[in-house]
Amino acid sequence: MTRFAGYLFDLDGTVYLGDSLLPFAAEAIRSIRAGGKRVVFVTNKPLETAADYAAKLTQMGIDAAADDIVTALDSALLYMDEHHPRARVLPVTEPLVAEMLARRGFGITSDPAAADVVVVAFDRTFDFAKLNAAYRAVKLHGAALVATNPDPYCPTPDGGLPDCAAMLAAIETASGCKAEAVLGKPSRYMARAALSRLGVPARDVALVGDRIATDIAMAKAEGMTAILVLTGASSRGDAEREAIRPDFVIENLGELLAL
Repeated sequence: MTRFAGYLFDLDGTVYLGDSLLPFAAEAIRSIRAGGKRVVFVTNKPLETAADYAAKLTQMGIDAAADDIVTALDSALLYMDEHHPRARVLPVTEPLVAEMLARRGFGITSDPAAADVVVVAFDRTFDFAKLNAAYRAVKLHGAALVATNPDPYCPTPDGGLPDCAAMLAAIETASGCKAEAVLGKPSRYMARAALSRLGVPARDVALVGDRIATDIAMAKAEGMTAILVLTGASSRGDAEREAIRPDFVIENLGELLAL
């Protein structure tokens, strides 16, 4: 396991599914760390804090601290700091995302006329009232539209849940306006956040994930080694058909040890 100096692991569909570890996940990560390599976990799911994700992994048998976790919210905050400092945000999100934006110094509003930016995330409380407020802010009052991640659905044991792209599509369709930025994987903002946390140059990093459009796309765009694991969203057939090709395809994380 000396080929790479650092590893980025996706979570849902790669390390675990729901509340169950996927095969060989704990063993592979323990072996990598035993070789002195740095491991960081990257997820497009902004529904929990980094500390919550770390606690979940630790309970599953994979030791993790909050600093080992990068979520789509990290990339969204980085983007907002650079492009919309001190903006007033109308959140189409669950409470955690709005709370983290407020902590970062952004104003939070429910008034479409007062919003500078509509921030959209994976939101299990999404409803017509939120759609209407976002529509009015973007279409009628010129607010910018930003999304935390491009995932159409999140893998779960029972087949998945509609993710951020579904909420974003409704707002874009209603307003006729496209998001100016979609963060999370595969955006360069997510790559910056993850590589900064890992502390390893991209050329020496392996990114291991289950989704070609996000995990593999980010790895290839940033010069990392892209490893697709077939325990989640993308199949071997997808890997053969898509224009973006992983460097390696493995059935499960046990095969990572043989690379």
